Amino acid sequence: MFAANLFKDKIALVTGGGSGIGMAITKQLLHYGAKVYIASRKAERLEKALEELTPIGDCRSITLDIRQVEIVQKAAEQIQAECGRLDILINNAGGQFPSPAESISTNGWNAVINTNLNGTFYVTQQMAKTFFIPQKDGIIINIIANIYKGFPGMSHTGAARAGVDNLTKTLAIEWATHKIRINAIAPGIILSSGLANYPPKMIEGISSKVPLKRLGTTDEVAYLTLFLASPMAEFITGETVYLDGGQRLWGDIWDIS
Repeated sequence: MFAANLFKDKIALVTGGGSGIGMAITKQLLHYGAKVYIASRKAERLEKALEELTPIGDCRSITLDIRQVEIVQKAAEQIQAECGRLDILINNAGGQFPSPAESISTNGWNAVINTNLNGTFYVTQQMAKTFFIPQKDGIIINIIANIYKGFPGMSHTGAARAGVDNLTKTLAIEWATHKIRINAIAPGIILSSGLANYPPKMIEGISSKVPLKRLGTTDEVAYLTLFLASPMAEFITGETVYLDGGQRLWGDIWDIS
């Protein structure tokens, strides 16, 4: 489907690019010729990821806490100094934990909102101001979650991801005049390292609740990301594409009892 060197001479930033979905996206971008910066709060995770990624292509790392505006600005300055431009931003970094709403502490709520919503906005705004708006060109893809019917058991991330979903629609209109395209991908349950954060009982037999009777793969998220970032999707903006095996349309995936 994708031509060789599809992203040749393109510069991309993938937040949370050191593991899971972010790493899968990074691998595919590198494979098709992009130069990719991966960002994470944990330097050791980035170092380990680079061992696997640099043999594929030109991959660099930035230690980045997306919740800190000053650090986000420094990351933009580093990319500007080293490359002079940025073409693609993949907002993949995030985090959450399962909990009924009544048990979420103020600190827990703020931590998830600050990462998944505020951090996404901080990075998006900074990269747009530094690169995309002056260039009159840019592609942004937000990796969110299946929020189609709410997010029972994780109201904090449901609220944050819904905010990013709306932000995607809003910025697609505001920044269309700058030739910036922005879309979101809402994965369902994906077989990735992120599943380790959930109690085994919570995810036991979960594939049976998906109409296609399996979990998604990180590569499937990566392939959709590549399509939305490619010239094949030049007339698509402001959309949230669900990648969930049809689960959002049928049944409940979490046992809220």
